[in-house]
Amino acid sequence: MNLSIAFEPLVSWFWLGAIVVPVALLALAGLLMRQRGAWLRALAGAALALALVNPVVLDEEREALKSVVALVVDRSQSQDIGERTQTTDAAVAELQARLARLGQFEVRTVEAGRADAQDDRTETRLFGALESAFRDVPPSRIGGAVMVTDGQVHDTPEAAPDFGGPLHALIAGDEDERDRRIRFERAPRFAIVGRELEMTYRVIGAPGETGTVDVRISVNGEQRVIRQAVIGEEMPFATTITTAGRNIVELAIAPTPGELTDANNRAIAIVDGIRENLRVLLVSGEPHAGERTWRNLLKSDASVDLVHFTILRPPEKQDGTPINELSLIAFPTRELFVEKINDFDLIIFDRYKHRDVLPILYYDYIAEYVQNGGALLIAAGPEFSGEQSIARTPLMAALPAMPNGDVVEQGFYPRLTETGKRHPVTRALEGSAQEPPHWSRWFRLIGIDNPEGHVVMQGPDEKPLLLLDRKGDGRVGMLLSDQGWLWARGFEGGGPHVQLYRRIAHWLMKEPELEEERLTANGRGMTLEVVRQTMEDQAGPAQVISPSGRTFAIPLSADGPGVFSGSVAVDEIGLYQVGNGDLATLAHVGPVNAPEFQDVVSTTEKLAPLAAATGGSVRRIERGMTGGVSLPGIVPVRPGATASGRDWIGLRTTSDSVLKSVSRTPLFAGFLGLGLLLFALGGMWYREGR
Repeated sequence: MNLSIAFEPLVSWFWLGAIVVPVALLALAGLLMRQRGAWLRALAGAALALALVNPVVLDEEREALKSVVALVVDRSQSQDIGERTQTTDAAVAELQARLARLGQFEVRTVEAGRADAQDDRTETRLFGALESAFRDVPPSRIGGAVMVTDGQVHDTPEAAPDFGGPLHALIAGDEDERDRRIRFERAPRFAIVGRELEMTYRVIGAPGETGTVDVRISVNGEQRVIRQAVIGEEMPFATTITTAGRNIVELAIAPTPGELTDANNRAIAIVDGIRENLRVLLVSGEPHAGERTWRNLLKSDASVDLVHFTILRPPEKQDGTPINELSLIAFPTRELFVEKINDFDLIIFDRYKHRDVLPILYYDYIAEYVQNGGALLIAAGPEFSGEQSIARTPLMAALPAMPNGDVVEQGFYPRLTETGKRHPVTRALEGSAQEPPHWSRWFRLIGIDNPEGHVVMQGPDEKPLLLLDRKGDGRVGMLLSDQGWLWARGFEGGGPHVQLYRRIAHWLMKEPELEEERLTANGRGMTLEVVRQTMEDQAGPAQVISPSGRTFAIPLSADGPGVFSGSVAVDEIGLYQVGNGDLATLAHVGPVNAPEFQDVVSTTEKLAPLAAATGGSVRRIERGMTGGVSLPGIVPVRPGATASGRDWIGLRTTSDSVLKSVSRTPLFAGFLGLGLLLFALGGMWYREGR
């Protein structure tokens, strides 16, 4: 029962003042002048004023509110180490049971770091979870917070949290834990392919540990070297990035007996390999309508350094013009094809025929260049079928087909072959999905016999048009028409000449994205995605080995001709090994070198200052002999009282309540009020009448 008096005036306060003030002044004047009956007139005026003010007795029924207590549970991956998960589960269950027996508290259990909360998998963010638990709670109702964690919290505020209650932390983990880990100190994000990359790392041992340790350095799963590292010191090393695109540099140390986990015995750096400008030698024969098509395309590519020569003055052309009056320069054949041939990533012969500009021996050098890893493209015209064809030189050893002397002169639509629909050079070429293809016709094709490699485009009567092949360690392509310039000029709507020519050139120069057989895997959040490029009709499931050694398969489904993909949600952060057929790759899922594994030794030091500032405490969870846990007692305390002791923790109670109902009783209502008023007025008249 909560009794109180409220006033509910019968008239507005203005009119109440207009009535009561004059009456009060008259009564006061009578009292001061000691008039007879003045006190009765004052009593009557007071009764009138009370009647107008209308005092009401309120009887409120209230229900006491409970204090809100946040139970924040650390579910990050570091809690999976040893018996921390079991200890945490047992402690949480015991805390919930004890708090349920105390009727003063409403418990809100919040778990941070679950697999479906990807942000929390990168770091242990308990204070963010604590803030969300108290977001709709007024400060007067906050009873406190209890965190069950290993103490490795990554979002600790600089100042103690001001939520109005004590913060207590119960630490899962043993006091004598030890661990060794390795981390990168300096790891550049980009590197030039073929050049040494300088990096540094540090091995951090257990407290007091000294000496050296072997560090295995691998790039894309291939072990490069083993180095000796001094524990605690920053160590330099250099490695060479040999592949364009994403590269995974991995450092690994052997686990030691008794350490908590070997998950942080590896450190990963993802380095994007950037190829230096590709050098292309373009040699054009006699001028023709499409001569500048290749030149314009290669000059527009910022990643290509182009050297272009056009043979305008062959040796047999003698017209008596003095050499010193010629503006043409001599073709530096020896410098290009002997001394610096290996500096080029691609050699293109654009409608070139053998006219003694190149000594016959130099064609053998070019064939050897291809066998040793170089790239050659023949953009053929009618000269390729003639007597002076470069196919009739020692270069034939590098060619995937020989001309048969036919030159087809008729209009036709270049079409993709079944192989071409799967090959990355021509796959999904813009306009190829329609029949006829949505591009212009060509009008010339050079005939060949017995093609090797992949025929990816064809002309009339299914004759080969674009041929791609490997020779030794190198690659060679043959475009058996000189009509590509029609696409560039917009004839009949043009065609995707830039897309096609660029893909041809970059495939020849071994661009990883254009490999026919390629397996890639990437981590997107906590999802592992696998993509397989293949010339086969089907791709089997990808076999995966997780960071903990668990194996599983990912089915790959077709995304289009020659492309298969699959994905799966995973719950481990780290390096995954993915294989399919003869190919294998690596993928890192989750944040690289996540803070979650930088330091896994349980500690009371990080949370102790914050808990002390709020009046709380930090203590380790003691395990019982039977596998249970021994927790401090929970004591309800008043605001401002001590909230922790040697074997107990305190949670604040609140005095807040919620109003359930109100009963009201007017004091001057009905016969009671009327009687009091009449009694006062009657007494005044009686006194005046005597």
